[in-house]
Amino acid sequence: MSDYDYDLFVIGAGSGGVRAARVSAAHGAKVAIAEEYRVGGTCVIRGCVPKKLLIYGAHFAEDLRDARRFGWNVPDCDFDWTVLRDNVLADVDRLNNAYTNTLESHDVEIILDRATVSGPHEVTLASGRKISAGTILIATGAHPFIPEFPGNELGITSNEVFHLEKLPKRVLIAGAGYIANEFAGIFNELGSKVTLINRSDVILRAYDESIRDRLLQISMTKGIEFRFHAEFESITQNDDGSLRVEMTGHDAIDVDCVLYALGRTPNSAGLGLEEIGVEIDDKGAVKVDETNRSTVESIYAVGDVTNRIQLTPVAIREGQAFADTVFGGKPHTVDYACVPSAVFSHPPMAGVGMTEGEARMKLGSIQVYTSDFRAMKNVLADRNERALYKMICDAETGKVVGLHMIGPDAPEILQAAAVAVKAGLTKQAFDDTVALHPSMAEELVLLK
Repeated sequence: MSDYDYDLFVIGAGSGGVRAARVSAAHGAKVAIAEEYRVGGTCVIRGCVPKKLLIYGAHFAEDLRDARRFGWNVPDCDFDWTVLRDNVLADVDRLNNAYTNTLESHDVEIILDRATVSGPHEVTLASGRKISAGTILIATGAHPFIPEFPGNELGITSNEVFHLEKLPKRVLIAGAGYIANEFAGIFNELGSKVTLINRSDVILRAYDESIRDRLLQISMTKGIEFRFHAEFESITQNDDGSLRVEMTGHDAIDVDCVLYALGRTPNSAGLGLEEIGVEIDDKGAVKVDETNRSTVESIYAVGDVTNRIQLTPVAIREGQAFADTVFGGKPHTVDYACVPSAVFSHPPMAGVGMTEGEARMKLGSIQVYTSDFRAMKNVLADRNERALYKMICDAETGKVVGLHMIGPDAPEILQAAAVAVKAGLTKQAFDDTVALHPSMAEELVLLK
């Protein structure tokens, strides 16, 4: 019989926390999980999932126009933001219930309250109740960063964007990462005038230069305006309710909505962690070792709060590894090499492994193979939008060390191809594979 109320207490019911709680309980641990908002976390409730549904909705703007070239007598269509918004939020409710049911079916106690750490083996709920646990797992995720300047409270973040009462006619998006470019594509396709501002002149810095430059070119062609070397000076509200944004290096602009997409900060503040000896780095991340253990022996952390790779599948793997290691007798760690990622922009881009720049710095001698083409559907649709596939190989061994692409269905194609990169296959292995024709994916085995 344990001397504690629970073997494991998890703070945060997002992707990483839910996986850790469920698997630990399956291993026989007595588990409770505390969540102050909704079960499911950022990805399910106000992140990847509802955003992807908005992306699907936005893509119909192009599909309906293209359909006419394929013989469909499609009339001019009106768009109703409230229908899409409410259907997306209804699906979020469904997923929230599904995650709740999954935890309950594994005998995990769900506590809908804010929890803070008050000792190496103790948490305190906002209600005042104190709970003891043999192990505490921090899985509190991250939150959108909001810059400090006069009027910053007049803008919104990705947390609020899913609840907009109406579609703004003019949107200013601050940032140049995946969230900024994804929402730029969404709003642009739905009919908003989109302006994206960034303090540098580089978008999607972590992605391959050729691929991100192609997205910039296509986005500008589609009417998205980019203002580089721009930082906020102030936001004020006009008499008509619109917002006037003053920025460095550019003229002021009047918009109906300002969306901050400037990165995400780990949710470590106010949890009582530092008070009991848990080390936090200068970006707010909980410091952990390869087993997800913090600097306090009984306290672990997984997911975005550790700021290793802020991706849902990574958080899930970390939660699984934690549960198997601590409660399952099957110790293992997460391999962070060759993690694929995607930007669900219009068109989407995806990549795995090293970029060309990274490969040149690390390997020196490399070979680069590309295919620059127009997808068959775009040809008949008379859409002058070109896809770009790029493979980076070690010149000495022929091993594929990076694969990057932009074009229709790029993330779907890249996921399968990422297996080959992770497995260490060579360019010859791709060349030896017969093309599946006609498809966009066949370009991977025809690269020159």
